[in-house]
Amino acid sequence: MNQDTARRPPDFHQARNRRQKVRAAGMNPDYWYPVEYDKNVAPGKSVSVTFWKRAIALYRGMDGQLRAVEDRCAHRQLKLSAGTVEGCNLVCPYHGWCFDGDGKLAHVPHDLFGHEMPKVQITSFPVRVRYGLIWIFPGDSALAEERTIPDLPEIEGPVAKRWGHVLTDFTWRAHHSMILDNVSDFSHAYLHRKYRPFTDAKLTKCEAVGDKVFVSYDTKVGTGPISGLFIDRQRVDMNAMDLCYEYPYQWSNTDGQIKHWCFVLPIDERTTRSFFLFYFKSFKVPFLPLRIPRRGMSVILDFAKVLHVKPLLAEDGVAVEAEQAGYEAHFDQPIAELNPAVALFQQLTIRKWEEHLQKSDKSGRAVAQVQP
Repeated sequence: MNQDTARRPPDFHQARNRRQKVRAAGMNPDYWYPVEYDKNVAPGKSVSVTFWKRAIALYRGMDGQLRAVEDRCAHRQLKLSAGTVEGCNLVCPYHGWCFDGDGKLAHVPHDLFGHEMPKVQITSFPVRVRYGLIWIFPGDSALAEERTIPDLPEIEGPVAKRWGHVLTDFTWRAHHSMILDNVSDFSHAYLHRKYRPFTDAKLTKCEAVGDKVFVSYDTKVGTGPISGLFIDRQRVDMNAMDLCYEYPYQWSNTDGQIKHWCFVLPIDERTTRSFFLFYFKSFKVPFLPLRIPRRGMSVILDFAKVLHVKPLLAEDGVAVEAEQAGYEAHFDQPIAELNPAVALFQQLTIRKWEEHLQKSDKSGRAVAQVQP
């Protein structure tokens, strides 16, 4: 065993404490996860996305419908996403084997050498579009109707009544639990001292209820030099914020007027794509007691995304990527965590991953019992 192997963080089953367990845990696949922007997958296009080390080919047929199947050809295991979309099917670039949206082999273009059409099939996944994002259900498809995508009525319905919102994403070299810790732990205000999204946070609530962890802070929200100009503090209480880790999602709420969701896509133990959605009921004209019309908010948020939201979140990205590197080098050091909410986040992540492993183990044993 070389030195690099000896210093590798332990896997989930070998972990000796909560931090090691959570940093090795995946996310339970029996939920809806966003994987791509709807606008990025045009008819006739396929892309490869990954959920916890499992590659999935996402494609849109010429009928406009999205489909998702394992990103492998059942013949020689090449990536189907590297092939072409023909009609409503996905075609392997090697031998031209053609698979439909259910993962069934639909056509083989070459000689079968006297054999019948192979009865092979790859896994398919339920797909939905909501809030401009493509969502995939990578787990037990029988649960897809039971487990719903979060409802955000404020940004749906008639355009004139929708709240202003901004959607952005990042792919960071960090475990998903580090990102979820970050977005709900306000003790890192020092990191954002330039933009000041929150300051002087005091934890007032920290409670685990089922598959949710509720957290509240008394904190000064949105005191930055630019963002603070557009918030009407006469109408909005900017001195407190409620947050929740509603597995596997995270949200925040400031006086029912400013809301936010974080949707994580776990790619592997050290890579996560995160989608951030912020939405606002209203803005005010700087220095005047006048509200900005809803259509005007869209223009402001377009600029805010570039000048404020992405730079602010980029600071979090630098921090969690550094945390990932630090964990890999010092995973066996003592835990020195002060915020009790972080322990609850981590315990929930570990429990949900254990539930998935137990379910998978039982399913595997059942399959083994019926094998010839």
